[in-house]
Amino acid sequence: MAESNKPLVLVTGGSGFIAVHIMLKLLEQGYRVRTSLRTMSRQDEVRDMLRSGGVTRFEGLLFIQADLSNDHNWDEAVKGAEYVIHVASPTPNKVYKDENEMIQPARDGVLRVLRAARDAGVKRVVLTSAFGAIGVGHKNHKGPYTEKDWSNTDASIHPYQKSKTIAEKAAWEFIRQEGNGLELATVNPVGVMGPILGNDYSHSNSSVRQMLESNQKYVPKIYSDYVDVRDVADLHLLAMLRPEANGERFIASSAETLSMLDIANILRKHLGEDAKNVPKSELPNILVRAIAIFKPQLRMIATLLGQDMSTSNQKAKRLLGWTPRSAEEAIAATGKSMIKIIKEQKKS
Repeated sequence: MAESNKPLVLVTGGSGFIAVHIMLKLLEQGYRVRTSLRTMSRQDEVRDMLRSGGVTRFEGLLFIQADLSNDHNWDEAVKGAEYVIHVASPTPNKVYKDENEMIQPARDGVLRVLRAARDAGVKRVVLTSAFGAIGVGHKNHKGPYTEKDWSNTDASIHPYQKSKTIAEKAAWEFIRQEGNGLELATVNPVGVMGPILGNDYSHSNSSVRQMLESNQKYVPKIYSDYVDVRDVADLHLLAMLRPEANGERFIASSAETLSMLDIANILRKHLGEDAKNVPKSELPNILVRAIAIFKPQLRMIATLLGQDMSTSNQKAKRLLGWTPRSAEEAIAATGKSMIKIIKEQKKS
């Protein structure tokens, strides 16, 4: 990490998969980074993940305890920061009894961070939103989704996707009504793959682990676009720095639509014997919907069956010069790092 007079950046949710890769890029480029954690006991875990990514010096890294569910410490978290990258949000891994258990914390957390950033004189906030705020809840949609699209929250969609949509809309409304000059840009990733640096990783990476470990013979007929987490981190930095990014949304996607079976085939291609358990066939949609009735973890997947979720990445490429890796490279990187994690966990 080079010595630098570059400004301080607050990254929220520093133990998360995307956040760690963003911090890795920032530290490599000489920025000072302050990151929020809900519990300070995870500091060493974050350092270990960054060390796995190549960071050797940590003088520019600061930690602060802050939780999206309350105001405590957010004024201190943003103090002196020129930029805020707000990554932290409830994840889709938890089964909720009431959708508001996910929606309200996401919305309130975004507004809490934006208010603190505005009051502290932060120049720009980059919000990590999601494809879930763009392309969900539309029947018979044709053609790639763009940044002009919004998910339909009146449709029957998963609370995670609804929370991302409502939270992002609340952020833009806040900027319009009471931002007082605070700048905002959002990054909306599709399925995030790429190198795993620790035990905290994305929902998409979890599906790869299930393929590698489960001995399941079938995968659902889900078609999605994917992106490498390293490219997601790059796009956040471009959205943070480039004047053209102010007031804009950016889809983070390789713009290649793959099925779950395509992912399985890529894993077999790159992992050989380590991918021997990966499924080789697809499960009919009617069976997936039936199973989802009894397995809540499949309910979000069931809502995506038969949907066109293709995306365009032309805006980020044209406006910011962003150049993402291929989906195959991202998925192969996930598989290789996941195998390493699985083997290490079996040893311990």
